[in-house]
Amino acid sequence: MAINWFPGHMHKAQKEIKEMLPQIDVVIEVCDARLPFSSENPMITEIRGDKPLIKILNKCDLADAEKTQIWLEYLESQHNVKAIALTTENTATAKMIPELIRKLVPHKNAEGKQINAVIMGIPNVGKSTLINTLVGKAKAKVGNEPAVTKGQQRIRLEEGLYLLDTPGMLWPKISNENSGYRLAVSGAVKDTAFDHDDIAYFAAEYLLANYPERVIERYKLDEAPQHEEDLIAAIGIKRGCVRSGGLIDMHKASVILINEIRDKTLGPITFEMPDIIEKENQHFNELEAKRVAARDAKKQARGRGRKNKRK
Repeated sequence: MAINWFPGHMHKAQKEIKEMLPQIDVVIEVCDARLPFSSENPMITEIRGDKPLIKILNKCDLADAEKTQIWLEYLESQHNVKAIALTTENTATAKMIPELIRKLVPHKNAEGKQINAVIMGIPNVGKSTLINTLVGKAKAKVGNEPAVTKGQQRIRLEEGLYLLDTPGMLWPKISNENSGYRLAVSGAVKDTAFDHDDIAYFAAEYLLANYPERVIERYKLDEAPQHEEDLIAAIGIKRGCVRSGGLIDMHKASVILINEIRDKTLGPITFEMPDIIEKENQHFNELEAKRVAARDAKKQARGRGRKNKRK
């Protein structure tokens, strides 16, 4: 199931960001520490050029600490990228960001010139909360569901240092289909845009493969089920999601699993690693190449058919 959610205000914001980028000195991208790749916007890589990029892995208290450290090292190995991990409660680390921005453009800082940074991130990743921490007051709108910020706003962080806030943005097409599932599990996509059962099955499969001990402990099971459907059914039984006649309400059980992932009831979880992403991207790129080749072959066949008819 492909998950795409791209409201009109996101399209407008994307266009505006491209137009104002020449005046920007530093790009800040807030990602979800549980899914650093799936929560990054590929547009940023395309348009930022050689501008310094601060990659913030937010909500790291919800992620696996050891895996977050691997991601930080991986991201910092990339050109002109500085990566830091934050929680919404760790204000001390967050307040170091203005100093980091200045260090990334030393020539402007030394000359006392105005420094402009732009902050971007997917919906519901904690961007607005971070901004309010930086300025010390409720400057940006905050909500616990996607797409609260609808327009750009320019914020003064310090003397000579300005931050442009942008709406949370996804992108028209998520090429790695598994990334779409992960975004839905994390809460980045409105719940009305996906099927809870489908997403829960995806999450259950991952948990059984990577965190079986958490599943056993949380749902008081004797052993980890072999299949994701069995896990959802076990959750349904344990949580009383049983209809008359003994039928398990798989939808209610699916919603319970998703909510318990989001609120950290199942503990800190990271849903992807660099090696996983490399394999998945290769797989989906190959599938896309086959789709394009098949489409082109059909076009050529139609073209030959029209020529034969004219003869």
